[in-house]
Amino acid sequence: MYAIVEIAGQQFKVAKDQKVFVHRLATEEGKKVSFDNVLLIGDGDKVTIGAPAIDGAQVGAKVIKHLKGDKVIVFKKKRRKGYRVKNGHRQSLTEIVIENITASGAKKAAPKKEAKKAEPKVAAPVKEAAPKVEAKKAPAKKAAAKKGDDLKKIEGIGPKIAQTLTDAGIATFAELAKTDAAKISEIIAGVRGNHVTDTWPKQAEMAAAGEWDALKKWQDELDGGKA
Repeated sequence: MYAIVEIAGQQFKVAKDQKVFVHRLATEEGKKVSFDNVLLIGDGDKVTIGAPAIDGAQVGAKVIKHLKGDKVIVFKKKRRKGYRVKNGHRQSLTEIVIENITASGAKKAAPKKEAKKAEPKVAAPVKEAAPKVEAKKAPAKKAAAKKGDDLKKIEGIGPKIAQTLTDAGIATFAELAKTDAAKISEIIAGVRGNHVTDTWPKQAEMAAAGEWDALKKWQDELDGGKA
């Protein structure tokens, strides 16, 4: 007999006398613990599936010890920023041994009953309708604003420049690709900083075409949008 049970947010396929490592449990070492969120039980050719859990089913286990898993190195880096952070992590775990799998009370989902046909209703006598007053037509809703692209994916464009371009009617990669670099410089003239817009239309053209791998490779060679 085996079962699929949810333990501490994870699903495990377990059998009797099997040892399992799960996320840290609050139960003390040597104590017994039970899990009733059993999703499936298999016994030979017979398989019982819950909807989602099996009513009355339970998996009993015993806590052997609490421990920590292997160390995992987490390394973060931001290019051209001088930012590097290295951290280690060891997950807190609990080792348990499965002692029993109880399927008593397990019930399969009952078949749905056919809905009773509704009896035909007797139509009520029709009253003379009052003269209709033509209602004023509500003004048509304005078309939803067009959703723009994330212009910050273009090398050299930050949040403030992206907002400035959007306010000027350039909200998508396709629109940016059709805009001359000199025109872009005029639009963002009020944004502080020395911005080189020469490559922006070409980057936007690649982004609009979905050429992300080629664009990423090119952007690694750029510095603030300048080749």
